[in-house]
Amino acid sequence: MNKKFLDLAIRESEKSVRVGSSPFGAVVVRDGVVIARAHNTVVPKHDPTAHAEVNAIRAACKKLGTSDLSGCDLYSSCEPCPMCAAAITWANISHVYYAADRSDADKIGFRDKRMFDSKCRVRMRHIENTDAPDIMERWHKLKTRKKY
Repeated sequence: MNKKFLDLAIRESEKSVRVGSSPFGAVVVRDGVVIARAHNTVVPKHDPTAHAEVNAIRAACKKLGTSDLSGCDLYSSCEPCPMCAAAITWANISHVYYAADRSDADKIGFRDKRMFDSKCRVRMRHIENTDAPDIMERWHKLKTRKKY
């Protein structure tokens, strides 16, 4: 862990507050080099997925031209929420370092802790007899498919 990268994530969270968003920032680093830095833009973009970590992942993937961030580390001003943790997993990020934790976010009104505590249960219902499984199987048979 390199504290200077964590400090950069915290500076991003300050930037976020200055522009009227929430206090979260993130930095993606590979081999000691900052690949991307971002802050939360949920409110200004009207996008509930525009968390700092997701924004940083998107920027890093775009910069590197890949969806695979293996070998990269993520530094965040706060413990990633369940959505961000899933995005970090999908991106194959190696390590995550954070400053504040879910209890700190809970104290200022964010739902992260409750989401973790409830294991992020969402009411879902499987609807059978659709074309989705057939389309998935067709994709699986493609020689040109790209797994991620």
